[in-house]
Amino acid sequence: MYALLRGTALLFALVGGLCASAVAFLTVASIAGRALWSSPIAGDVELTQFGVALSISLCLPWCQVRRGNIIVDFFTERAAPRTRHWLDGMGAVLLAAMMALLAWRTAVGAQSSVETNETSMILGLPMWVVYAVLAPGFALTMAVALYQALAHFRQRALPDDEHADPDMPAAEAGS
Repeated sequence: MYALLRGTALLFALVGGLCASAVAFLTVASIAGRALWSSPIAGDVELTQFGVALSISLCLPWCQVRRGNIIVDFFTERAAPRTRHWLDGMGAVLLAAMMALLAWRTAVGAQSSVETNETSMILGLPMWVVYAVLAPGFALTMAVALYQALAHFRQRALPDDEHADPDMPAAEAGS
């Protein structure tokens, strides 16, 4: 199961990186158009906002897989491994709850935008698409965090966890 979550998170991150690159090229093109021909790309700010939000949403699962989120362990670095696992597990559960809430509310926002025919101000893009593409990244981050919480509560190291205690048994890569 973890291999599937990890592979999907990597795919999402690659797509998120491509999206961020596209936003960068769009920004450069719009600035160049504004500077050289007094003609920026219409709706560049809207597209940048949408693209950056999508990129962040898609990269969150990979960040969680790699344990790239900020961990403040100043007070717990000398705690017993069991205590650290419990705290890390609770942190992962809280993150999963937050991601579940975000996924749910963005899905509800997408449905609401469909019903009201909400569009962006300049380009007239349907807003439901913007909300709908954010939910999968949040949902995948939730799934990764739940899997990690379970591993922490069982005091198992994940296959690619370089922060793990070397004496700790490894979780099954395929489960």
